Amino acid sequence: MKDSREKWSRIRIRIIGGFFAVFFVITSARAFYLQILKEDDWIRRAERQHQKMVPLTPARGTIYDSTGAPLAVSVEVDSCFAEPAVIQDVERAASLLSPLLGVPRDAIAKKLSGKKSFVWLQRQITPELARRIKELKISGIGFVKESRRFYPNSEVAAHVIGFTGLDPEGLEGIELGYNRQILGSTGYMVTERDALGREIALVGTVIKKASKGYNVTLTLDKNIQYIAEKELAKSVTESRAAGGIALVMEPQTGKILAMASSPSFNPNAFRRYPHDSLRNRAIADSFEPGSTMKVFLIATALEEKVVGANDSFNCENGSYAIGGRVIHDTHRHGSLRVSEILKYSSNIGAAKVGSRLGPQRVYDGLKKFGFGEVSGIDLPGEVVGYMRPRSGWGSLDLATISFGQGISVSSLQLVAAVSAIANGGLLMKPYLVEKISDDSGTVIRQFSPQIRRRVLSPDTTRAMAKMMVGVTTEGGTGLNAAVDGYAVAGKTGTAQKVDALTKCYSASKRTASFVGFIPADHPRLAILVVVDEPKTNVYGGVVAAPVFREIARQSLCYLKVPPTGPLKAKGKAPETLPEAKPRPEEAVTVAEAAIDEGASGAVMPNFQGMSIRQVLRYMEKNSLNVKIVGSGRAVEQNPLPGRRISAGDQVWVRFVPSA
Repeated sequence: MKDSREKWSRIRIRIIGGFFAVFFVITSARAFYLQILKEDDWIRRAERQHQKMVPLTPARGTIYDSTGAPLAVSVEVDSCFAEPAVIQDVERAASLLSPLLGVPRDAIAKKLSGKKSFVWLQRQITPELARRIKELKISGIGFVKESRRFYPNSEVAAHVIGFTGLDPEGLEGIELGYNRQILGSTGYMVTERDALGREIALVGTVIKKASKGYNVTLTLDKNIQYIAEKELAKSVTESRAAGGIALVMEPQTGKILAMASSPSFNPNAFRRYPHDSLRNRAIADSFEPGSTMKVFLIATALEEKVVGANDSFNCENGSYAIGGRVIHDTHRHGSLRVSEILKYSSNIGAAKVGSRLGPQRVYDGLKKFGFGEVSGIDLPGEVVGYMRPRSGWGSLDLATISFGQGISVSSLQLVAAVSAIANGGLLMKPYLVEKISDDSGTVIRQFSPQIRRRVLSPDTTRAMAKMMVGVTTEGGTGLNAAVDGYAVAGKTGTAQKVDALTKCYSASKRTASFVGFIPADHPRLAILVVVDEPKTNVYGGVVAAPVFREIARQSLCYLKVPPTGPLKAKGKAPETLPEAKPRPEEAVTVAEAAIDEGASGAVMPNFQGMSIRQVLRYMEKNSLNVKIVGSGRAVEQNPLPGRRISAGDQVWVRFVPSA
């Protein structure tokens, strides 16, 4: 019996010992797994339990124009926060902060009375507001540096650059299209928690700073952009139009040098503007092109050898019945050559050219020029326009499409298509971003011109350029687009708009446009101007052509493109400078003195290309008083070289920075 009990006791001891051994092994294995294999994971969990991360806005990269001028920058500003647990007198604090923050006292008091240990009061405030809050010396109110987007040129290129939200995620334009590249990494403010999970006051706060994103350099030139915006806005205002578009493109490369849209806005305060002002019409709008489409119709007909430049068509004395409708011309014409159909903008002549070409070749020709497809511009939201499927064309459709009605296009399609005529027949892809780089200057990605396809032979483009020059000469519809000293190749356009209510063509609403390139023999610029619903005059040759002229004249002066023909004498000083408004940090030298009687009869010298120092030296030597505007090299002057200076003349020399 005793032996039996002892035996059972030994068995129980072995069982218990074995149990403890197994338990020890399992515990050791678990401890090894948790402390060795999962060490990093548990450290992160512990940090999350004992720390709270407050995200701070990341710093965005800088957006530059092609000359290196900053268009969008990130600046450090204060953001104001509160620690409710530290604030002793909530009501007093709310009363003091309310008038400064512009927030009701009760709303601030509610924030300060909550259970949270950290609340934002207002983010990204002005230095002046931060100073005034700091002067209150309220315990529990703190500040942290965050990044805020700032646009130093205000409205210049606003639609292209776009803007950001508070995040600051890009919401429009380049800011949105290249958000992933421009946006840096988020920064954090770290707060500590005690063993019970309660947050400790922010004494000794650790800031993990955000890293900056990549910089983006655009093809835009802010001076040409300013010229385009200024002249477009002037035309829209004077014609009481609903809006407008101006595009300037380098025809050989597809680089967009300017993209203007009116009405405009200030991206620093975009929330104050109506939605219509924020829309980039050059990207988001399509319109019926009107007679500008005759350029591409005739170019296709020449390319297909269906017509020759000197072929004649009977324009029916201004009235022509087709497809149960009657087509009219603004002026009555009998027989017109193809070049004259373009010069005088005959709808009837265009309809007959289209009829000879045939619907399939008209359709294929317009598609080759890029109509009916996106241009591929590196901005979000581009519209495709509308071109009815070939199967739906009747005789009337063929006629109206031939002179630009019944088809809608985007401004990018139109300027790219005319650039193909300017550059010898190549349809280029328009683009806005030149390169992406980091702060050290290392190029992350470089963009270069892309040829989409050949649309015309060089012979055809030369013939078209010659005919388009006729549009801007005496008797042509685009005479107002002529630029002194340069041959201009272009075409006017006036198209009826469809009424949104009746779904029929409006009796009063029109789209006026002018598209062309300059100089015609060696094109540097392709320019499109569109004025939407002008009230004073509806014709493109009257409303849009002068805008083309001024953009071209001032831009060529800025680019130092010498005249290709004789200059007409002019004594009128320009109303505006051919450069962007200087920012406060940019110096503008102006020295002015009135012309006195002693200067009467002096001869105006040629200051072209001189520096300010050279001009001032000449003035002093010859006792000549003159107004100096800008800085850099002389590009324009009044009076012209060789003219006599009288007492009543406005004598000035304009300078622009050297390229």
